[in-house]
Amino acid sequence: MAPSVLYHCPCLSTSDIPPPPHLPSSSHSFHPLNTLFFCEECDAVRCNRCVSVEVSSYYCPNCLFEVPSASVRAEKNRCARNCFMCPNCRNTLAAVPADPESGDGRIPAGVAEGPYIMYCNYCRWDSAEIGITFEKPTGLAAQLQKYEDSAPDSLEFDRLKEHFDAFLRTSALAASTSGTHHHSTHHSHSLHTNSITAAASAALARDIPGVGKYNPLARSTTGRGYGKDRSVNKDEMTEYRSRSEIAQTAGAGGGEPDVELMNSLEEVGEVASLEQRWENSWVTPLQTKQLKPIRIPLHSKRSKRCPACTHILIKPEQKSQSVRYKIKLMAANYLPGIVIVLPHMRQLRDELSKRNLGKSVAAQVDEPPPGMVAGNTYEFQLNLTNPLYDPIEVRLSVQRVHVSTAPGGTAEKARRPPFAISLPTAKFPISPFAEAWEYEDDEDMFGVEDDELGIGMGSSLSASVRGGREKDGRARPKTVGVLERKANKTVVGGEVVIGKEAQGNVKFNMLVSYTYRSDDAEGGDLGVHPSKPEIRRFEFYTVVDLGPIISREEARMDL
Repeated sequence: MAPSVLYHCPCLSTSDIPPPPHLPSSSHSFHPLNTLFFCEECDAVRCNRCVSVEVSSYYCPNCLFEVPSASVRAEKNRCARNCFMCPNCRNTLAAVPADPESGDGRIPAGVAEGPYIMYCNYCRWDSAEIGITFEKPTGLAAQLQKYEDSAPDSLEFDRLKEHFDAFLRTSALAASTSGTHHHSTHHSHSLHTNSITAAASAALARDIPGVGKYNPLARSTTGRGYGKDRSVNKDEMTEYRSRSEIAQTAGAGGGEPDVELMNSLEEVGEVASLEQRWENSWVTPLQTKQLKPIRIPLHSKRSKRCPACTHILIKPEQKSQSVRYKIKLMAANYLPGIVIVLPHMRQLRDELSKRNLGKSVAAQVDEPPPGMVAGNTYEFQLNLTNPLYDPIEVRLSVQRVHVSTAPGGTAEKARRPPFAISLPTAKFPISPFAEAWEYEDDEDMFGVEDDELGIGMGSSLSASVRGGREKDGRARPKTVGVLERKANKTVVGGEVVIGKEAQGNVKFNMLVSYTYRSDDAEGGDLGVHPSKPEIRRFEFYTVVDLGPIISREEARMDL
């Protein structure tokens, strides 16, 4: 597994400090940077779990026709035009003449005679196999409506609505009366709700056939009378009887129809798969020759809001043909990007490529799995990228895991990690983001000295960390600290010392704090003396996974 860096979202935590990485709850609190959002109003990171989602528009993914929201429920969330899927391979079906002598299968211009069939260009399925033909090649959904209206599930649902119609009307009248009675009680509270809450409440209060409304005050205000009315309504309803017995059909639960079907099968491919059978809500067909064309489901464009301030984070354009966004506040545009590089793995790959050069595929040495042997010290590099147009100063710190003490005075089982991480403790700058041609005359693009970075002799790092002298007098390369600066990228080195009996993964939480100056001074264009630049500070947690730890015994076996 390659090294990775995940970013923390505090929506599932009671505090801003994330749980230690060895706890199972830690995996649900960290996410990749490209999946996170950033709220400018709250100045906080948001993830897909905590944002509120709203549907902006509905459209067909095949014909890109925009469907009004009022028609979505009536059309059962399906395209009402000529868009159908093959029941076998899910490819888009085309309307072609049923006469095979018409040529290449395409509809000739000016021909309005039928019949026409649906044809799949991939698996060669056509609707003539199940006896479905069309008079004209347009308006296929309207012509197929007669087959859908006569389906057993549609007829059964109409029978259910007819049976419960009187009861639903009585329940709706009672609910509207009780809602008017308690309107004055909740009027003061409704004044504080925003437009989104009001819209959600109205949607939840909408009448749904077959589902009664829950009124929490009805039990306390009506008392026994409520239960009496409820029993009377229940007794007045007649017993419902279904139109057909499902158990007598094939595939509904065993019996003679299923035995006869199994005896008549010649190939296993004649049996419909479970995915194909799930498309039907009533009696599912067991044979592929009984499958019917499927209307393509609608897709939706969704907007996302911050759960705290309801600020819009994601808002796509309404047109179905467009893939642009009106508002797109991604965290990658606000937080520094971090990429992990392991130098020892890069050196190992270079050595293996040299050894395998000129050898056959069978004689080549396979690349060993990534990992670090217990009892050794390894270097790692953090490549930080500044996405802002202002320079930033970054400080890195490792979250320490403390061993708590039980009430009896004895220490609990130590969960201290079996490794030690060394990172630079001093701040280091990262240049602002700019286009490539803007760095041509900038000396910082090609690197700076240690004294300019604040990690020279005045730094708090020790001489061993900064890089000293070997016994033979040669300069030892620096391993911990700022290693390279180029454009808006800075490479920071670190070390990890692994214990001899260590197991698991080298995984630790790292706090990233950065400050930057906002140069949006007010009054500069009006001839007024501009105000001082505002210094802003932001911090966030990440979890760094350097890879698995290989025991010393396994390392010897690999050698």
